[in-house]
Amino acid sequence: MTATIQWYPGHMAKAMRRLAEDLRIIDVVIEAVDARVPGAGANPALERLAARKPRLLVLTRDDLADPAQTAAWLERYRASGRVALAVHAKDRVGALQLKAALAALPAQHRILRAIVVGIPNAGKSTLINALVGKSVARTEDRAGVTRAPQWFKVTDTLELIDTAGILVPKIDTPEAQWKLAMIGAVPRARFDAEDVVTRFAAWAAERAIASVPDLETYAQSRGFVRRGNLVDMHNAAWSYMKDFNEGRFGRVTLEPAS
Repeated sequence: MTATIQWYPGHMAKAMRRLAEDLRIIDVVIEAVDARVPGAGANPALERLAARKPRLLVLTRDDLADPAQTAAWLERYRASGRVALAVHAKDRVGALQLKAALAALPAQHRILRAIVVGIPNAGKSTLINALVGKSVARTEDRAGVTRAPQWFKVTDTLELIDTAGILVPKIDTPEAQWKLAMIGAVPRARFDAEDVVTRFAAWAAERAIASVPDLETYAQSRGFVRRGNLVDMHNAAWSYMKDFNEGRFGRVTLEPAS
């Protein structure tokens, strides 16, 4: 039996209420979505709140996702009329793509005010740093780092506000739960790493992704063996997740476009 993974602390509920207020003075909404989970990585509540604002959907961590699947997702978005692009924001080309896409959106005022939204650890702060051109927003590979909103001046005509990451109050399916845990959208204390990795490895095996090992094979190959030849599956699982998020199992998209 697999464990249920949920996380919606008080600061997220507060951030959602604050977001509704912030949108009154915002011209453009930039939604950051991890390219590996374009479905589970989007928050439907953001879609509802920002429905009347010009929006730019940015698939982040493009360098970690399957290129063919990313292209298919972008085509799907564009077919529905959404403005979307995929970027590796730490790359200079990605920053230029972001700025060009923002410049193409309609502006109501001389100074364009944009808000960057997304679930925890979606890459929001990395997007802001790419646009500003230096490290001004704190970035870490874990959920729940950004709490208080922060304003950043990009140019004389563009300002950005960063927000706390906001998950849905309930992650509906076990599939979405382990996928969000796998990419770091849920704090470590909220899930069993061995369970999540086991589910991921089984998913990869069903799709014959040869570059993805099962947990026991990984643990043995990386030397996670205690005295008495016992395999340290717990610490191996955390190392496994770290390697996955550094792209060491290849470029993997956890949700197909169709």
